[in-house]
Amino acid sequence: MPFKKLHSNIKEKLEILEITAPTPFQKVSIPAIKSGVNLFCTSPINSGKTTTLILTTLQKLKCEAVGTAPRAFIFVENRERALELYELFLTYTRHNSLRVYFVDEKLHVDVQKSDIFEGADILISTPQSMKKLFLYNGVNTTQLQLFSIDDAAFLAQKSPYTDLLQITQSISKCQFVIYSDKMHPVLKRFKSHFMEYAKTISI
Repeated sequence: MPFKKLHSNIKEKLEILEITAPTPFQKVSIPAIKSGVNLFCTSPINSGKTTTLILTTLQKLKCEAVGTAPRAFIFVENRERALELYELFLTYTRHNSLRVYFVDEKLHVDVQKSDIFEGADILISTPQSMKKLFLYNGVNTTQLQLFSIDDAAFLAQKSPYTDLLQITQSISKCQFVIYSDKMHPVLKRFKSHFMEYAKTISI
């Protein structure tokens, strides 16, 4: 079964990449994410979680740049993963106007603030780097629509966990989607915070 009801730009890119059919995880998760509910998405490695994250982010933002404030946050464990995911996003956004920004901890925070204020639709960051931007009023969250966490097991570490909770307290309204290989105990704690009414998809 081919991918259905996705933006034409996405379907065209999938055709170029020769991705012809969704995985079992994608068949269930993509429609649920498109519905706008908060979700815990758990499935094994190589089941298509990263591609799902990319496709649903592009779908949510309609494959086009709007304004200057970020509309999607993506949190990852470390700089290496952030850069890897950034490069994957560029594969999908090369022929549309979406602006993807990699929050690089090696750059001075003032440089990052300046870059983001010029306009960014998608920010890819670690919790620590994003927290630093928040402390310096470097991110406008008023237009935020989607907040995704990639391979969320790393949140079992105290520092990323605390940073994430502090950041989410500053966000009034958006969709949260957490991806992981399984429902780790630390993830269940978020149900009493920003994931209170979240649904769970497990393949």
